[in-house]
Amino acid sequence: MPDYDPNNIFAKILRGELPCHKVHEDERAVVFLDIMPRAPGHALVVPKAPARNLLDVAPEDLAHVMTLAQKVARASIKAFDADGVTLQQFNESAGGQVVFHLHVHVIPRRDGVAMKPPASEKEKPDVLADHAKKLAAALKAL
Repeated sequence: MPDYDPNNIFAKILRGELPCHKVHEDERAVVFLDIMPRAPGHALVVPKAPARNLLDVAPEDLAHVMTLAQKVARASIKAFDADGVTLQQFNESAGGQVVFHLHVHVIPRRDGVAMKPPASEKEKPDVLADHAKKLAAALKAL
């Protein structure tokens, strides 16, 4: 497996070198919105630790990310009046991974509404800002 690249886009976001629509931050992880969401409220849970993916992350960092993903899933159902939630996590190119920093997609879903194709359409910044505010409020209310 290749080494972790500290210049991947999520590492740059974590260092504050690139902007994001942040929903939550704690000592171990950050939650922000995907700029090309597959559904409204599509969030990413990203550990601060430099882990390429599930194959090299420390167990305690993985446990924190998954616990936080569960909280984000619960909050996203409330914030977006969703009927369910899809969690996705990819490992290495053959597994569908595109950004090589561990992350978990949390995608609120509505019955009968298909997800958009991956990386198909950038959302407007004002829409993302509104969705981030809604999800952050729902997360704090848990």
